Amino acid sequence: MRWENLTEGPAGPAALFEADAVVTRTIDTPEFRGITFHEVRARSIVNRVPGASRMPFEWTVNPYRGCSHACVYCFARKTHSYLDLDTGLGFDSQIVVKTNAPELLRRELAAPRWTGAHIAMGTNVDCYQRAEGRYRLMPGIIEALRDRANPFSILTKGTLILRDLPLLREAAEVTDVGISVSVGFTDAALWRTVEPGTPSPAARLNAVRTLTDAGIECGVLMAPVIPFLGDSPAQLRDTVRAVAESGATSVTPLVLHLRPGAREWFTAWLGEHHPHLVERYERMYAGGAYAPTWYQRMITRQVHELAAEFGIGPARRGAARRIAGPDGPDGPAPAGATQLTLL
Repeated sequence: MRWENLTEGPAGPAALFEADAVVTRTIDTPEFRGITFHEVRARSIVNRVPGASRMPFEWTVNPYRGCSHACVYCFARKTHSYLDLDTGLGFDSQIVVKTNAPELLRRELAAPRWTGAHIAMGTNVDCYQRAEGRYRLMPGIIEALRDRANPFSILTKGTLILRDLPLLREAAEVTDVGISVSVGFTDAALWRTVEPGTPSPAARLNAVRTLTDAGIECGVLMAPVIPFLGDSPAQLRDTVRAVAESGATSVTPLVLHLRPGAREWFTAWLGEHHPHLVERYERMYAGGAYAPTWYQRMITRQVHELAAEFGIGPARRGAARRIAGPDGPDGPAPAGATQLTLL
């Protein structure tokens, strides 16, 4: 392991990362090879979402920035540019870790001005990415929320959430806890190229089964549905069937959206792996970050029909709004569209 203290004052890395100190570590073990961690002591952890009046959630906690899940479509890639870090490979391998997140959260929840509002996690990058296996920030975060009986939700692609199942059960006894797992498709070949750092779709659905068997209601965000690659009737059927068999309490389809930062990275991936689709994507997303309304409605209708056939329903309205994302930077999502910030 190599590490370097990069605390440099107002104009240095500490200021860049909005933290009091930055320690950079490169850990040369197989599970973290090629990943650099920037350990920071953050100045705040409960963040109010900009434009909260248009958002389905007002407050978030994000213990990490950057994500080794390396999903090529991730909207949060753009946020790495705010740190002067690369939004492509840099987003996948330069991970900012807010090492004081649990203690900071406990302090902020105890502040007189805090009113106990719902807190959403996993809305920017995944709080159960591989880094969490090393830094173990989430147990302390959940404990702080549990001890204040503060409602919260978690969205993840990480099966590491099962490590914290006992804490989630304790929290669910005293407050409203919402858990959602993201599984957009079950196609193994597509998963290996588009979400290379994530657990397999089958592993994620097994996690859903474990959560529901333990009495923790867990919905599935069928996200993203990727046009021309994961949206055939047979693929949709296979995915919804697998979601139903996992015991998920709901399924909510979300069509791929491509914001600046993610759009460029996804287009480069598409040109390498599926060059014949580049022109079709240019046409489909010519109007902005979102697929056309007619397409989104078609996918939603098909998935809901399949969900009814297999005995599950769309997400309850309240739960869906807690985990759905904001309007895009190029205007509101088309009518009927629900978009997820993690995706």
